[in-house]
Amino acid sequence: MELMQEKIEGLIKEESIVNLYGVRVLFIGNLKLLSEPVRLAAERAMLATVKNSEVILSICVAYTSANEIVNVVKESCDEINILDESGADYGLIKLGGQVDSEQLIKCLDIEKYMYAPDPDIIIRSYGETRLSNFLLWQTAFCYLYLPSMLWPEIDFCHFLWAILNFQRNHLYLCRKQKQS
Repeated sequence: MELMQEKIEGLIKEESIVNLYGVRVLFIGNLKLLSEPVRLAAERAMLATVKNSEVILSICVAYTSANEIVNVVKESCDEINILDESGADYGLIKLGGQVDSEQLIKCLDIEKYMYAPDPDIIIRSYGETRLSNFLLWQTAFCYLYLPSMLWPEIDFCHFLWAILNFQRNHLYLCRKQKQS
């Protein structure tokens, strides 16, 4: 954990590449599972880069998509309960005096509590064709690049190829997203 803390603290140094290129750092996952020094370092990094807006770097720690979705539904239900207790009847549709349970939580309610924004591209090394419980909600309209080599072998040419393929498929993905 000390190595992780050291690397996180290196991200927020004034001369770091993160600040040089305006990268906003997000740590996504159940940060409560991290040791306190690492969790505090992650929180400092997110706070220090909150105004950076050129690129978002999402670092997944203690993360599973299933846990994220469960947490999001819980947060959405808590919000609805709080608003309902205030008398707002937020999100509740009553048919014949009964609450229509299908209308309690909407997609927008869920998406605002997701840990990470929708990525444009995901690079999954070693040719794996599955997401393995990773960003399942957010990757519905994401370009997946699946090179057959391991991560350390990926070089600039592979990144360039991934970006060119993303650009080629971007309009198609946007059209599909609008249709949904």
